[in-house]
Amino acid sequence: MFENIRSLIFKFDPETAHDLAIKALKTNIIPVKPKKYERLKTKFLNKEIINPIGIAAGFDKNAEVYNSLFKLGFGFVEVGTITPEPQFGNPKPRVFRLEEDEALINRLGFNNIGSAKASSNINNKKPKGVLGINIGPNKDTSNKIEDYLKCFRSLNNLGDYITINISSPNTENLRSFQNPEYMENLLYALNEEKKKINSNASFVVKIAPDIKLKDIDLIGKVLLKYNIKFIIISNTSDATRDDLKNINKFEKGGLSGKPIEEKSNFLIKEFYKNFKNNIKIIGVGGVDSGKSAFKKFVSGASYVQLYTGMVYQGPNIVNKISDELNEILTLDGVKNISEIIGSK
Repeated sequence: MFENIRSLIFKFDPETAHDLAIKALKTNIIPVKPKKYERLKTKFLNKEIINPIGIAAGFDKNAEVYNSLFKLGFGFVEVGTITPEPQFGNPKPRVFRLEEDEALINRLGFNNIGSAKASSNINNKKPKGVLGINIGPNKDTSNKIEDYLKCFRSLNNLGDYITINISSPNTENLRSFQNPEYMENLLYALNEEKKKINSNASFVVKIAPDIKLKDIDLIGKVLLKYNIKFIIISNTSDATRDDLKNINKFEKGGLSGKPIEEKSNFLIKEFYKNFKNNIKIIGVGGVDSGKSAFKKFVSGASYVQLYTGMVYQGPNIVNKISDELNEILTLDGVKNISEIIGSK
């Protein structure tokens, strides 16, 4: 059905189309039923999930439709990015389709309703699956670390994990926290706060695909020092423009979708090679098929997330990936998805 109406949807600008999708999901009328395969069952933070396919932060920014996304068949859902105070984000237009490249460029700038309202939304609708909450600082803050702490205090007990977003290219100097020294300052503060409020929250750190190879080992060691067991590889890229076809490639912002797939896979391989299962990897970037998801798993990811793929393929994408993955595993004689992680 989505294929029949995609041309109509694409007549709207991307942000309007996204708003319409959120409104449609709010009706709770879900057009597909989730596919369930034994080979795809896995565990996330000791909870069994139907598959290791999640939706990345950026889709459900304000924690409004996560339960509808579970009904579509996602194994886990991540909401946000949420900042302490509400903010409009950057001026419009700020999202651009690159259809020939199966990509998006966005410079949204953490537009969201703020941690108080997001907290209220989650309190009012108990999550029916594994929920991640992605947090970041306000654009005009004088103290980014304090902003992370404020969000953590407000949201720490509402989800299964808290993602520390230090990798968006659309908030000035945010990526400075990928410097191992600055990262250590941030994670030290968050861990001290965790002890102070006696929280059981699990932290996940989300990095950019543009980090330097020499920083992989340093970043990994900081994560292990502060008992961070999960990393998301990766956020959008502010590079990787040379081979793009669409004229929107000249727009400023973060690039997502197929063009960053191989860059993401390379980083996943390098992190897995260095740290094996000491740091679980959530692979993001160009996931739109069973084959592309399979590549991330054999590279070392234990889970994958997508967003841009759903923009181009619609709400049935998670079932499509599940079908294709199950077929690949069946042909290879694999009993469970966990057997192939890091196998190539």
